[in-house]
Amino acid sequence: MRAVWRASRAAVKRRRVQTFVIGLVVLCSTTTVLLALALLSVTSGPFEKAFEGQRGAHAVASFDPARATDDRLARTARQPGVAAAAGPFAQAVVAVPKDWLWMAGGSLTVVGRADPGGPVDRLELLAGRWATAPGEIVVNWPGRGSPSAGLLGSRLEVPGAGTLRVVGFANSVSRSASAWVTPAQMAALHPSAAQMLYRFTDAPTEERLGERLEAATRELPRDAVTGVQTYFALERAFSAMADSYLPFMTLFGVLGLLVSVLIVGNVVSGAVVSGFRHIGVLKALGFTPNQVVAVYLTMLAVPAAVGSVLGTVAGTLLTDPVLKAAFTGIETGRAMTGEVDAWVSVVCLLGVPALVLLAALVPALRAHRLPAARAISAGGAPRTGRGRRVQRMLAGTRLPRAVSMGLGQPFARPGRSLLTLAAIVLGVTTVTLATGLTSTMLAFDGVGRPGAGPTVQVSAGGPGVPPLGDEELERRLGALPGAEAVRARALSLAGLVGQSQPVFADFYRGDDSVYEDEIARGRAPRAAGEVVAGPAFLRQRGLEVGSRLTLELNGRQLPATVVGMLVEGNARALEATWQTRDLLAPDLRAAEYAVRLAPGSDPRAFAEAVEALDPGLKVQVLGGANAGTGTVVAFSSVFTVLLTAVASLGVFNTVLLNTRERRRDLGMMKSIGMTPRQVVVMTVTSVAGLGAAGGLLGIPLGIAAHRLVVDHVGVVAFTGRMKDVWHAPQLAGLLLAGVAIAVLGALLPARAAARTTIAAALHTE
Repeated sequence: MRAVWRASRAAVKRRRVQTFVIGLVVLCSTTTVLLALALLSVTSGPFEKAFEGQRGAHAVASFDPARATDDRLARTARQPGVAAAAGPFAQAVVAVPKDWLWMAGGSLTVVGRADPGGPVDRLELLAGRWATAPGEIVVNWPGRGSPSAGLLGSRLEVPGAGTLRVVGFANSVSRSASAWVTPAQMAALHPSAAQMLYRFTDAPTEERLGERLEAATRELPRDAVTGVQTYFALERAFSAMADSYLPFMTLFGVLGLLVSVLIVGNVVSGAVVSGFRHIGVLKALGFTPNQVVAVYLTMLAVPAAVGSVLGTVAGTLLTDPVLKAAFTGIETGRAMTGEVDAWVSVVCLLGVPALVLLAALVPALRAHRLPAARAISAGGAPRTGRGRRVQRMLAGTRLPRAVSMGLGQPFARPGRSLLTLAAIVLGVTTVTLATGLTSTMLAFDGVGRPGAGPTVQVSAGGPGVPPLGDEELERRLGALPGAEAVRARALSLAGLVGQSQPVFADFYRGDDSVYEDEIARGRAPRAAGEVVAGPAFLRQRGLEVGSRLTLELNGRQLPATVVGMLVEGNARALEATWQTRDLLAPDLRAAEYAVRLAPGSDPRAFAEAVEALDPGLKVQVLGGANAGTGTVVAFSSVFTVLLTAVASLGVFNTVLLNTRERRRDLGMMKSIGMTPRQVVVMTVTSVAGLGAAGGLLGIPLGIAAHRLVVDHVGVVAFTGRMKDVWHAPQLAGLLLAGVAIAVLGALLPARAAARTTIAAALHTE
C-alpha cells in the first residue's frame, strides 16, 4: 500500500495541470451544490420544526357570530378528523395610528385569549408577560430577533374602549392574530367575528385540508365561515424568495456537476493514454493490475478531496449572505433560516469526491487491462485508423494544409473529443444562461421607471413647518422645474375579511404610466374597489386576476376585485386607487410622492427646490439595481466565469495531451518544413471546430435553461419583454463563445508545441 501511495503522490506532482483542473472543477461544483442543497434544506426543515414545536394550526377559521354561536363552534372540535382545536375566541378589528410601534397605521386584528397555551397555536412569549387584566394588550412580533424592552408600556388609544397598554410581545407561528387581549377586554372592543384554530388528523394537501374543514363545519349554517387561513399559505410565504433563487442555483449546480464528471473523465482518460509507459513500468516493477487502478484513483482522489473541502468551506461562507438575500422581506417568525442541516456538508464532502472517482473508474479500468509489454512499446509506431482517413480526405480540399490537418485530429481520439465537446457545450450553455438572466434582470430592474429621467421620492410629514395639503403639495411639486409627473402614495394597514393578518394597502393618485411596465397580467386599477398585487401576494392567499375580496379599514368594508397582477410586489401589500382610499379612509394623508424628472434634469437641484418649498419634506433619489437583481447577476456572472475557465482548462488539458502524444509527428512535420505558425494554426484548429459545434449545441440548451428558470420564479412574474431577450447579434456573439473557449484553452499548449525543437521532439522517441 505504501508503494501505491508513493506512486500516486509522484503522479500528482508530475501532472500539476491535470491536478489543478480537477481541483478547480470540484471546488466550483461543491460550492454550488452546497448552496442549492442549503436552500432546499431551509425551505422545509425550519418551518416544519417551528410549526410542530408551537402546535401550529392547520387552519385558522373566522366565523360570523350571528350565524354560529360559541356552543355550536365548540362542537366542531369534536367532529371526526379533528385532532385538536382551540377556541372560539372573539375577534375584533382595531384602528391604530401611524407609526405606533413599527406599524404604518390602519387596522389591527385583535383576538381575546385567556392564556398563550392550549392544544393548538401555542404562543411563544418573547418579552414582558401575558395580558391578564383589562387595559392590557400583547402584540405579535413577526421578526426573528427579540423585541426591545423599551417598547413595553407603549399605549394605544381605542375609541370607545379606552387605552390599551403593551405588556408583552409574543409570536404565533400560525399568524392567528396581530395582537391579543383578555376575553373581558374583548367585550369592550365590539368583536365582529369568532375564531377557531384546528389541527386535523391528516392534511397532506390543501384540497384534503379543505375537505376536513368542510366536514368539521358541516352542521353550521351556510356562509357561517367568513374566512380561512391555512398553514400551506404560511409555508409558501416562508419559502417564497428562496423558491425564486432555487431554480437557477440548482441549475448551476447541475451544470457544475456535469462539467466535473466530463472534465474528470477526460483528464483521467488522457492520463491513462499519456501514461501508457508509466503503466507499463509500474507493471514491470511488480504492480498488480488492481494496484495500478488504485494508483490512478488515488491520483484523482487527492485533488477531488482538496477541492471538495475548499468548496464546502467556500459554500459555507457564502451560505449566510445568500440565505439572507433569499429570505429578505419574508416574515419568517421564529423559524430560523440561518442554520443549515449537517447532512448538507456531509453530502458535499463525501458525495462529490465519490462522483469524481466513479467518473474515473472506467478509464482507470483500461489501465487494469493493459498488458505491460504493449504499454511500454506504445507510441513507437504511427497510428492508423479513422483519424488518418479523415485527414487524407481533408487534404484533398482547398483548405490550407495546417487547417485540414487540425480539423482531422479530433477524429483520431473520438472519445476524448466527445468529452471535450460536451464540456464546451456546457460552457456555452452556462454563458448563454447567464447572459439571458442578466438581460432579464436588467429589464426587470427598469420596471416602473418609464423614460430616461431620474425619479425622486419626496416623503411628507417630517418635523418643521407643517406640510401643505395633499393636492396643493402635489400641484406645487409638479410645477417645480424639471418635474414631468407626480404620483402620490398613501399607506395604511388594512384587513382582509376572513383573514387574521393585516396587509399593507397602498393608495395611489397621479402618474399611472408606471403601470405600463408593472402589469404582468390583467390591467391597472382605475376605479374604486379595484386592486392589483404581486404574484407572491396572490399565490399565498389563493387569489388570481378576477378574484373577489373584501377590504376592511377603520370600521369600513369595501368589496374589491383583483384586476391585475404586478411583475413584482411585496408579499403583504396590495395597490389600490385613490377613490378606494376616499371610501375606506378619507382622512388618510399621502405619505410620499414619486416625482419623475425630465431627462437631463439635476436631481440635486430639484431636491433643493423641494426643501425650499417645505422644510418638512425629505427627498431621496431613487435608482440602482435592487438586491435580488444584484444577487442573481453577481452569482451567475461569477459562476459563469468559473465554469468558462474550467471548460477552457479542459480544452487545455486535451490539447496538451494531444501535443504530447504527437511530439514525434510534430518533429517529423517540422523537419520537412512546417513553420511554428502553422503548428499553432493546426493545434488551435483541432479544437476550434469543436468550439463551433459546441456553440451551436449550447445556445439552444442555454435558451431553454433560461426559460425554465424565469418561468419558475415565484415572486416575480416576468413579462414577455423580459423573457424575449435574444437577438441575432447577441446569438452570433454567443456562437463565438464556444470558439473562444476552445481557442483560449488551446493557445498556450499550441505555442509550447510550436517552440519545441525538432531535436527535442525526435529525441523523446
